[in-house]
Amino acid sequence: MTNAPILTVEHLSMRFGGLVAVDDLSFSAREGEITALIGPNGAGKTTVFNCITGFYKPTEGRMALRHGNPAIFEELAALTASSLRSRHRQDGALYLLERMPDYLVTQKARVARTFQNIRLFRGMTVLENLLVAQHNPLMKASGMTLFGVFGLPVYTHAEHHAEEKAAKWLERIDLLDRADDPAGDLPYGAQRRLEIARAMCTDPVLLCLDEPAAGLNPRESAELNDLLLSIRDETGTSILLIEHDMSVVMQISDHIVVLDYGVKISDGVREEVRNDPKVIAAYLGVEDEEVEKVSSEVGL
Repeated sequence: MTNAPILTVEHLSMRFGGLVAVDDLSFSAREGEITALIGPNGAGKTTVFNCITGFYKPTEGRMALRHGNPAIFEELAALTASSLRSRHRQDGALYLLERMPDYLVTQKARVARTFQNIRLFRGMTVLENLLVAQHNPLMKASGMTLFGVFGLPVYTHAEHHAEEKAAKWLERIDLLDRADDPAGDLPYGAQRRLEIARAMCTDPVLLCLDEPAAGLNPRESAELNDLLLSIRDETGTSILLIEHDMSVVMQISDHIVVLDYGVKISDGVREEVRNDPKVIAAYLGVEDEEVEKVSSEVGL
């Protein structure tokens, strides 16, 4: 693993009429690291996620995601000059996410996402939630259902592989004994873990998490931290997360980007960001020159 950029966002802007939600944002997320995108409410964090994952088409800017050899970024200028969405070579691939609809961002570029509001299939079992995440390879193996109907080996092998992968993730999130329970019957914290496991069943190169610690108690937050660190360390998956819980951000993030009113105000490692006067000012809601005075008053 190289820790070279896996995602580069360059001059990203998103406007809704006269409202500028994101203004000329540039940052990188590195391979095998956890990058946190933080900022006060209304800073534009979810808008950035919606652009990266194809829910929004940005007004301006470029978002390039690579697979494989970091040298594939040498193809970026040629890809940008073309009308293509991606460029492939033997040692890797490069995708321009701003040119791709959401389903191709998931299917081809392999970007997975969870949401602030949990979106499990509550009436399906815990196991079925992980199997449905593997729908595309299963349908391909089934010959669009024909091979599945006749039980041909190519499909039964794929089905067995999908069940094994689901069982592996259920064991990792400590829910194997509840595989046959409806997902909606799980405690809130377990639903959060299940949603992350479901995303991981798609084999993403980039996992985007929108406030995964929202609504969790301290014990559940600690379990979440352990899960995300294990995903980073054991699978090498790069993680990009939005999070308001600073205890989570400061414990697990390798790199932090801070937004305020759609503009990047800080970008660096934890200690740099923690001590940046602009970040403190944004969170306290004061001007930069008032940071020292207000910080001492509130005990920071």
